[in-house]
Amino acid sequence: MNSLYLLIAILIPVVCGLLSLRIRFRSSHSLHIYIECVAIVTTLVVWFLLLHVTGSDVILYEFTPRFTIQIGLDRLGKLYAGMVSLMWPIVLLYTFSYMEHDSRQPSFLGFYILTYGATLGVCFSGNLLTMFIFFEMLSFSTLPLVAHYQDHESMHAARVYAAYLFGGATLGLASVIVVTIYGRTGHFIYGGDLGGVQVEGWVRFIFLLGFFGLGVKAAIFPMHKWLPAASVAPAPVTALLHAVAVVNTGVFAVIRLTYYAIGPAHLRGSWAQTVAILFASFTLVYAAVIALRERHVKRRLAYSTVSNLSYMLFGVMLLSPQGLAAGTAHLVFHSVTKITLFLCIGSFMHHTGKEYLSDVNGAAKHMPWTFAFYTISALSLLGVPLLCGFVSKWRLLLAGAEERTVPAYIGLGALIIAAMLCAVYGLAVSVRAYFPFKGTDQFAGIAKSDEGGWRMLVPLSVFTASQIFFGLFPGPILDYISKITLGM
Repeated sequence: MNSLYLLIAILIPVVCGLLSLRIRFRSSHSLHIYIECVAIVTTLVVWFLLLHVTGSDVILYEFTPRFTIQIGLDRLGKLYAGMVSLMWPIVLLYTFSYMEHDSRQPSFLGFYILTYGATLGVCFSGNLLTMFIFFEMLSFSTLPLVAHYQDHESMHAARVYAAYLFGGATLGLASVIVVTIYGRTGHFIYGGDLGGVQVEGWVRFIFLLGFFGLGVKAAIFPMHKWLPAASVAPAPVTALLHAVAVVNTGVFAVIRLTYYAIGPAHLRGSWAQTVAILFASFTLVYAAVIALRERHVKRRLAYSTVSNLSYMLFGVMLLSPQGLAAGTAHLVFHSVTKITLFLCIGSFMHHTGKEYLSDVNGAAKHMPWTFAFYTISALSLLGVPLLCGFVSKWRLLLAGAEERTVPAYIGLGALIIAAMLCAVYGLAVSVRAYFPFKGTDQFAGIAKSDEGGWRMLVPLSVFTASQIFFGLFPGPILDYISKITLGM
């Protein structure tokens, strides 16, 4: 029965999303009500499962005794599903306002809600094969969203997106097949499913194929270019999907492969761990440098996301409980922070038609609430105390320092450099918005403010308040994450 409930939670947004592509709605208002109801019902079902469902994984379909479609719900899956399910209905309010005059709303919202189901499928997967199937379903369902505007830039971005994500899937599939064949049970076990299998160099090589293949969604260098390219998509896509759901699914998949399939004991101290840490360290500095140079405000945030995803991967690849806890905490707290930043910039671009850094000069008086929320979020991203970004970044530094290895020290240096760069590229927008140089104010003489109404401001308010709340009271969620790292 538990498996039926899990399946229902996945199928509700998938089926209803597909139906919305065929149904002719009388008005955009009725379409919005339909999509929001689907999201709310799905979220209610998910939280019923999070609070009441326990038990072992259930096999839904068996290709062979080892290759099965299997779903279940453990603490890690619950954490990610809970985060995603709370964000989706809230961001939809913003989406309705943002897409209000778009003639292709039905197809956009249909695929947008369909991706909710695909993401939940990743959360509820009980083994690598099932996760991989939903992982690629997420890629297919988000592709039309990237190409939504159907102009030259959007179609090029969609081709880049497809090439990187499906190319990475080929690498990831190799690790899925090998680990499934040699696993003991065929499902996720904290500490790894390889058990007593003698691990030699080729297994570590297979791990790296999975790390880089599944890590394409986490935008690890050199497979990161799809993420800035995909920023041409509408702001709700870049916010919820390419700043949270899709990219965090990449990190989530690496955690599953590392801690629940192969096992950290087989990788700790190996050359494979060193390679993974060094690539993560390089990516987080490289992307921060590019973000500093980028003048397009949304692409600047996209490169910031590339950098912060490697913060998470660095923590995960320390292969210690402290590293996993810090990386997982950053997955949660960065999601809340970055989704606010993307929505703020999306609102600015939507209402002003401007998109470059110089266009932000003086914008704070035109959109006071939007840039207040942006500034708080930028401070959180920097790691200022009393905001949630500080909690996870500080724990990443502590976890790296505890390792006392050369790769960990290199990673620590990279974290510090990237944090300093983050202060510049993140707060530069706020400084320009509040303190434009004389003669550069882009909004001089414009008295009327325009922030998009309550449907845009409510999500921004909720996510900003969440950053402050988690910064002041991180204890409960950190306690929950610590139980994950203990295999509870």
